[in-house]
Amino acid sequence: MSDTGTQPTTGESGPQSTEQTRDGRPDGRDASWHARPVDDVFQALDSAEGGLSADDAASRLDADGPNEITSSEGRSPLWVFLSQFSSALIWVLFGAAALSVAIGHTVDAVLIGIILLGNGVFGFVQEYRAEQSLEALRELATPEVVVRRDGTEQTVEATALVPGDVVVLQQGDVVPADCRVVESQSLEVDEAALTGESMPVEKSVEPVAEETPLAERTSVLYKGTSVTRGSAVAVVVETGMETEMGAIATELLSAEDSQTPLQRDLDTLGRRLGLGVVALSVVIVPVLSLGGTALVQAALTAISLAVAAIPEGLPAVVTLTLALGVRRMADENALVRTLPAVEGLGAVDVVCTDKTGTLTEGEMRLRAAWVYDEATDLGGEDRPASVEGERLRRLLEIGVLCNDATAEDGDPTERALVDGASQCGIDVEALREERPRTDEVPFSSERRRMATVHDDEVYVKGAPQVVLDRSTRVLTADGPTDLDDATRERIAEQVDSFAGDALRVLGFAYKERSDDGGPEENLVFVGLQGLIDPPRSAVRDAIADTHRAGIDVKMVTGDNAVTATAIAAEIGIESDVLTGTEVAEMDDKTLSERAEAVDVFARMEPTHKVRVLKALQGNGHSVAMTGDGVNDAPALKNADIGIAMGVRGTDVAKEASDIVLLDDNYATIRNAIRRGRTIFDNVWKFVGYLLSANAAEVLLVFIASLFGYLILPAVQLLWINLLTDGLPALALGADPSGDVMDREPRSGETGIIDRQMLTLIGGMGLVATALMLGLMTYALDGAPSTTDYAMTMVFTGFVALEFVKLYVVRWTRETPLLSNPWLAASVAASLALHLAILYTPLRQYFGTVALGVADWGLIAVMLAVGAPLLALVGWGVRRVDAA
Repeated sequence: MSDTGTQPTTGESGPQSTEQTRDGRPDGRDASWHARPVDDVFQALDSAEGGLSADDAASRLDADGPNEITSSEGRSPLWVFLSQFSSALIWVLFGAAALSVAIGHTVDAVLIGIILLGNGVFGFVQEYRAEQSLEALRELATPEVVVRRDGTEQTVEATALVPGDVVVLQQGDVVPADCRVVESQSLEVDEAALTGESMPVEKSVEPVAEETPLAERTSVLYKGTSVTRGSAVAVVVETGMETEMGAIATELLSAEDSQTPLQRDLDTLGRRLGLGVVALSVVIVPVLSLGGTALVQAALTAISLAVAAIPEGLPAVVTLTLALGVRRMADENALVRTLPAVEGLGAVDVVCTDKTGTLTEGEMRLRAAWVYDEATDLGGEDRPASVEGERLRRLLEIGVLCNDATAEDGDPTERALVDGASQCGIDVEALREERPRTDEVPFSSERRRMATVHDDEVYVKGAPQVVLDRSTRVLTADGPTDLDDATRERIAEQVDSFAGDALRVLGFAYKERSDDGGPEENLVFVGLQGLIDPPRSAVRDAIADTHRAGIDVKMVTGDNAVTATAIAAEIGIESDVLTGTEVAEMDDKTLSERAEAVDVFARMEPTHKVRVLKALQGNGHSVAMTGDGVNDAPALKNADIGIAMGVRGTDVAKEASDIVLLDDNYATIRNAIRRGRTIFDNVWKFVGYLLSANAAEVLLVFIASLFGYLILPAVQLLWINLLTDGLPALALGADPSGDVMDREPRSGETGIIDRQMLTLIGGMGLVATALMLGLMTYALDGAPSTTDYAMTMVFTGFVALEFVKLYVVRWTRETPLLSNPWLAASVAASLALHLAILYTPLRQYFGTVALGVADWGLIAVMLAVGAPLLALVGWGVRRVDAA
């Protein structure tokens, strides 16, 4: 049915030059089909109402190509696997493995190779599984269309359409190309996937003004939209990549994938470590050689320093932690397509969200009713279980009887009337059986009303003013009363009040069949029903939580400004509104300023959304974009994190996204943000834990080498980095979240290596180095060279100190001491592994010896001294400003 919104201004313009370009796309085609009379359109396309000839269609198909949208191919399995090895840190590890092979330390190289392969396989499995899961969401079909050729109607594949073809469309058809309406009968089209408009749009033959926004071009049908009511004959004006859908696809192909903050941080870390390793090797070999150390021993020391400097376990721990986050998010209805997106979502400080189907339910619902002079709220949990009042019941009954829909099928507005009446206690089936329809006057976009004839009464519904103009009386508590001007004005004010609340308003009336006049004259006006696509029940709380987390939420929708503003206010977004037309008229500087201040953007077209997104990114924001329509895809692709809807979302939107919400619930985004922030916290903890160990290892090996000792050979360092440190670091990935949603978003400029991290690495690295040098000095006891006993003492002491440091690092992020049972298990496993290389034949591969009780007592004393020192460093870390 028609809503009460003002119809777009209509008008005519003369023939336009075919040299004109389309909204910034110099494709040589006419951009003003919506503004041209039908005769001019046929003339420009060299076509007629009878359609093209088969030969002409074939010739045009050869010239223009098939009516298809070109898209980038999905990533092959091989490419997904190879992409796991693209970071600088991974390449540094490859270099260390190659160097180990070159000097004959094959065991070291094998250990590094195993961890690299495991990292790659695990990342591949997670990302490829997400790709396959997304594939399962797609519904593949080859659409066909009825077309007039050689003067007859025939069915062809939609890919064979060409400009000038005349197509015949019925309710339920998908529009196969951009078309100019030639004939229409009660035509309504669902354009939500393209424009974001939540209501079906009435279409007609009449041209509209050339400057009319895309969402209000009522004379044109767009590829990929669907006919929800009526029928049409239309002439194809654009096909394939020249359609509005094609313009979106073109923009998608030009968009570049962006790195998440964690990816950028780890790449930077990898490059710096690589340079540091090279510098250490260049310095240490000649220094030791000049000091009299044999060249082979100097080379071994350089290898040990290189291994000490590189956190070999870090890529695997990061990958496994992100994979754990992926699994947990899948359990919470969020499908993650790429691992880094898990953490990236936790770094955003702006969420740009579509309205229809994302913030709202995506379905019309009966919200309010009015009978003279009494308004009733029929929305939400306060909806009455049964109708109170004879007039309200009559109003709802007319909505059911003057209606072609059921609760499951039909026009969305009519379904909402049936569903609303049913929820208010009206037995729809029994009512329709009791008062069967004997005749009807169907709805049309020109009449803007519908009438049904029953045994003794006629029921009418339609645009309020249309129904009111045909009414002579109004139903009051005392029965029908003559309609005077004052009453008509009060009804008009009520319509405006409902419309101001973003309700789609319909008027309802009846008459006795015995009354004078035609079936739609001398009506008794009964009242109004207001319908809306309501906000999801959990959205208001979810937005409040994201605001509390320091994240700005901006609604960016194709809907009109009134609807957008009303829905925004209802869910807790209070802001001025900016329209797509205003955005198009702004320069980049002005838009950057306005984008900061405004949180509601209405009537936004795809290019407008991308401009707003890039303005926010240009202001230094990390932006997540949510959406479900094809019109959202360019912004999803360009966003730092793109989030598509899995239920209502189009395939194009899903393919352009990083994350797909399987329940289309905005509350899932809040949960995902919490998960992402928790993951970053855990990544921060184990990066600090691992790098502080590497800093101590480098200092210890370097200082000892200056005195002629190779205190920790490469194989022992690898054991610490990959297993003894690696298992507890991995367990940190399961640490629970604390107050992560009570913090401001972390700055994208700071990175993971912030001031707190540097304090942690430096302080704990120095403490560990000093303690290990003391232990080494005691164990050597004046020995002229490094002994297996001294190496074993330092090796074991280092491992034991790492277990103490682990809990201090967690304390710096205010993580409860005993909140992670996996951590205790990992420490126990790591200790068991270490004991195995002390007291089993495995020690021959690591150059260790069995330690006695006295040795363990000495290590315990060292821990008693070290624990307070590490805690002091942790206290200092908590006092340091992360920025």
